[in-house]
Amino acid sequence: MSTPAPQAALPDNIDGAVLKIAGVVVLGAIMSILDITVVNVALPTFQRVFADGGEELPYSLVAWTVTAYTLALATVIPLTGWAADRFGTKRLYMTAIGLFTLGSVLCAAATDINMLIAFRVLQGLGGGMLMPLGMTIMTRAAGPHRMGRLMAILGVPMMLGPILGPILGGLLIDNASWHWIFLINAPLGIAALIYAYRVLPKDAPVPSESFDFLGMLLLSPGLALFLFGISSLPGEGGDFGAPRVWLSVLAGIVLMVLFVFHSFRPKHPLLDLRLFANRNLTVSVITMFMFGAAFFGGLLLVPTYFIQVRGETTLMAGLLIAPQGIGAMLTMPIAGALVDKMPVGRIVPVGLLLIIAGMFPLTQIDAGTSYGLIIAALFVMGLGMGATMMPLFTSALKTLTNHEVARGSTLLNISQQIASSVGVAVMSVILTNQLNSSPTVAGSKGLPGLPDGLRETYAAIGSWTADGAALIQKLAVPQSVIDTGFVQAASAFATTYWVAWVLVVLTIIPALFLPRKHEEAHLLDEADLDDEGRPPVAMH
Repeated sequence: MSTPAPQAALPDNIDGAVLKIAGVVVLGAIMSILDITVVNVALPTFQRVFADGGEELPYSLVAWTVTAYTLALATVIPLTGWAADRFGTKRLYMTAIGLFTLGSVLCAAATDINMLIAFRVLQGLGGGMLMPLGMTIMTRAAGPHRMGRLMAILGVPMMLGPILGPILGGLLIDNASWHWIFLINAPLGIAALIYAYRVLPKDAPVPSESFDFLGMLLLSPGLALFLFGISSLPGEGGDFGAPRVWLSVLAGIVLMVLFVFHSFRPKHPLLDLRLFANRNLTVSVITMFMFGAAFFGGLLLVPTYFIQVRGETTLMAGLLIAPQGIGAMLTMPIAGALVDKMPVGRIVPVGLLLIIAGMFPLTQIDAGTSYGLIIAALFVMGLGMGATMMPLFTSALKTLTNHEVARGSTLLNISQQIASSVGVAVMSVILTNQLNSSPTVAGSKGLPGLPDGLRETYAAIGSWTADGAALIQKLAVPQSVIDTGFVQAASAFATTYWVAWVLVVLTIIPALFLPRKHEEAHLLDEADLDDEGRPPVAMH
């Protein structure tokens, strides 16, 4: 048996050539991720500016501007690898930037909430390709031996998004208008297009496998129908027996079950569920899904609490939640370096414990909770988030062979986006139901736009706006009722956070099954190495 010649030592540091490409990838990822956190602080504004009549739109409805975006991200991720093989990564990356930019401009032109949600889907179809394509481009450039440092670089948008997004969104909404949280993407998109054209290597597309269109037609509508049914609960008074609720949920479940059975038939399925035979991947996906639903669903509520219960401006709300992003910024690079040296099973549980400790004070929140306590809690949650997300990605990918990496990456990315969509939908429904359980203000039933009357919680929340204050004056609502409404509204947020906190606690269970001993990377197994000893990687 012949012994393979030793390979030349590959550089451990991220060199200048890789950094140039990393700049393109990070800029694209920032555009995609920043847009999620920018919109988070805008939800109370959407409730008001798109209101029909005297009462603001339900929170569960405007939350679809986030859910629709993340569902679109999840939909397009599996398509990305096939399209990259067929059209080339550079060409597709530039197309994604163009689609995202066009969707952003159209969002700014929306005249009602349904139109905005539809354009957010278009925006998400472009944004959804940016991160997986970026991971493909970066992995090819850096090589698997620098996987931890690679993930740390790709984590930059994850760090900057929670810090800059809410602040930028608040600044634009308070000093210009909500339209500018989308229009700001136009110059960024143009700059990214020029940068990508000049820096990314030329395309050499080699069409390989067929695309599972039937799988996409089962999974995407199934998820959308399921979440639509859940999100319709507040509008139906919490009645699961309402046709719009149970029919949508049932249809969604049927389509998703059909998708699971279908996925084992084609050679190249939309999502390769056979990979769940890999224990590390399975545990990582379960842990990531539970963590993502709880953390990102709960994170959406914080700026809304500051704006609606505490009466802060959108900018101030963005500044107040920035410590969460700062905490993540501190631990994410450390976790990225540690994951190359120690088992992920010794890193992720620590991150989850930090999130549990940080989120618990939010379950006790009321209308007068100290800002210092909330800021400290958000900072600790950020520390935990930075020590959780990227190690989970890295652990799952390290144990896959080269020909499995593309499909494994798709499974991880789509699991994260679906978890975020589910978390946002569920948490917004819980919050809306809690707010709707408040008593009705006397004399408010039957008013224009208020057929069921004005809830005390919404009277309190609306008192911060000119229209809401005028309505309260018209109804001669006593100050004691407004004060009670604030107490009830804060309690609604606290109850929702209890649900998120319990889910994070439960996430500890699968996290304990993550590898606690050194893992050998298998990314070079069965690989056709290039001249520099790197395996070709594509996202599918």
